[in-house]
Amino acid sequence: MKIGIIKEGKTPPDKRVALSPLQCKQLIQLYPGIEIVVERSGIRSIPDSEYEAAGIKLTNHVSDCDLLLGIKEVPKENLLAGKKYLFFSHTIKKQPHNRTLLQTLLSKKMQMIDYECLVDESENRIIGFGRFAGIVGAYNTIRLHGLKYGSFTLKPAQDCEHKAELEKELRKARLKNIRIAVTGGGRVGNGALEILGGMKIRKVSVYEYMMFSFNEPVYTHLHSNDYHVHQDKLPWNSPHFYAHPEEYISTFNKFSNKTDMLIHCAFWHPRAPRLFTLEDMGKANFTIRTIGDITCDINGSIPCTTFATTIEEPYYEWEQYERQYVNGFSESSISVMAVDNLPCSLPRDASEDFGAELITKVFPSLIKAEDDGLITRASITKDGKLTDRFTYLSDYVA
Repeated sequence: MKIGIIKEGKTPPDKRVALSPLQCKQLIQLYPGIEIVVERSGIRSIPDSEYEAAGIKLTNHVSDCDLLLGIKEVPKENLLAGKKYLFFSHTIKKQPHNRTLLQTLLSKKMQMIDYECLVDESENRIIGFGRFAGIVGAYNTIRLHGLKYGSFTLKPAQDCEHKAELEKELRKARLKNIRIAVTGGGRVGNGALEILGGMKIRKVSVYEYMMFSFNEPVYTHLHSNDYHVHQDKLPWNSPHFYAHPEEYISTFNKFSNKTDMLIHCAFWHPRAPRLFTLEDMGKANFTIRTIGDITCDINGSIPCTTFATTIEEPYYEWEQYERQYVNGFSESSISVMAVDNLPCSLPRDASEDFGAELITKVFPSLIKAEDDGLITRASITKDGKLTDRFTYLSDYVA
């Protein structure tokens, strides 16, 4: 098998890469029958010279490769017919802007393996950039709080060379006795908790958070059952909630008058209720003043997020009572971070973290002659057709 690491062609450019030079060497040692080449690129966080120094061949052409690894959507004019690709296609939710991409994957008879669809037999995702989304998202939210209140100044996350430098910056943060709520588990939530834990902020139970006052900053970790109830008051059942989110009601308002900062990491389904409404945000007892909308679902769980912000301009202001976007901080404005490509702020660390998971969790299935189901589950297209799991996209591409 000959593997090609392709250069990223999407605009704006993405500096991440699927495998670092050392990880390429590791794969060749693990599987002596494979060859790896790297398509030259001037934008990667890991320069071509490092691959060359590690003995990995650089090339301008990857047409002779069997497997092509990217990160973001490949421009359709760059797709090579009949090849096997791995990248994030962003098509499985019928995203309008990528419909022609999926049509091209079908017309050129490519096997499209989507990282987002690499799931185990219980449908749990096994790989992703979620940890670094949580890490950078929590950092950005802490930084926003300092800017809003003029209490401390941290450099932008993208100006930090590594996670270690980001953690060093956080030592400058001086938080008063604010209350922080973190929603969601998984990689994203755990990444955010990693930041708060590293700052030595005290973690309290949901009961303590609701019942007690504190003279220091604290945070609590909320799960779906903490802020949802069944519409018919049935006992909580997690599998039922994830299968039928439309039958549940959000009770998050009981936290919104106890919280100063919300770091929102929970997966949101379009059929699920929003955390709160714009009307809720306009009430005097809505005390949240800083929101890290790490999930960044447009018109989703955070109702004022109708657009994604950028790494360069990560924040927007929502006027609580006038219910509109405004410029500048004020007592009645809610400051929101809603960047949708957070791991790109620490592209090198994020790439190395992703590559490690790729080697341990995905390559054993890619290399073996017989598929154990993992690659089949993640393949959206093959031989010019949608695979069985993704036939629901037929109307999308028709």
